[in-house]
Amino acid sequence: MNTNIIFFSIFTTHILISVTELIGYTAALIIGVVLGITGGGGSILTVPVLVYILNYNPIIATAYSLFIVGTTAGFGTIQNFKKGLVVPKTALLFAIPSVIGVYLTRKFIVPGIPDVVFYFGSLQLSKATFLMLLFAIVMFMTAYSMLKTQREEDLIDFKLKSLVLVNIKLFFVGILIGLIGAGGGFLIVPVLLKFAKLPMRKAIGTSLLIITVNSLLGFTGDIQNLSIDWIFLLSFSLISIIGIFIRLYIQNFINEKHLKKVFGVLVLMMSMFIVYKELFS
Repeated sequence: MNTNIIFFSIFTTHILISVTELIGYTAALIIGVVLGITGGGGSILTVPVLVYILNYNPIIATAYSLFIVGTTAGFGTIQNFKKGLVVPKTALLFAIPSVIGVYLTRKFIVPGIPDVVFYFGSLQLSKATFLMLLFAIVMFMTAYSMLKTQREEDLIDFKLKSLVLVNIKLFFVGILIGLIGAGGGFLIVPVLLKFAKLPMRKAIGTSLLIITVNSLLGFTGDIQNLSIDWIFLLSFSLISIIGIFIRLYIQNFINEKHLKKVFGVLVLMMSMFIVYKELFS
């Protein structure tokens, strides 16, 4: 009897793990599809998938997210380059300040954040909770940018007036990307529209190259600080890359604006879930 119970327990645990992994890898596929459509928005789901579905620590999840997003965006960049939708010179110019911010954040700032950020009476805010709450705020901003009716002329109504201020902004965008492990496409695209004078499709395509550079070079700041599970990382990234190619196949059969709205609602719901999970559960 005891043997049967043990066998059943092992069997059901294996099934649960398999289902969990299936959900996680399905999400990876969706991330690739949406990343290709939005020029960066899909990356915002990577960390919640790693943390809440695959049970990775937020510190490791944000590092892994940089690699996953960087490799996926890299393949998306190649496809957009073939269509003439990437401006490499502009991408590299605008990537310099942000990639410095990402690298310094992953190399020095994230490891330097104390395990308990601050105490409030008997309550305490841990490093992991702090990062996830920051991530929830960025998810809310991403959802807002997706759900708001955005015309190109609205996006280029930018308040920054000089390239010096733009570089400072991009540096802090890099710090934010480094902290949360997301690509920051929703912040980069308006800058490209305003200051590089790129049309929308080229701005999205060029943002993927910037995200590639930011994410992969930023990830190098983690290599010495963390023990990397390369087998998982490469397999998850591969499935996300497949999502990029699926997007290329289905793009003629879907309404990208409607899909972007649906994804915006999903991101909004996820941001509220993270706040609930971190503060009330």
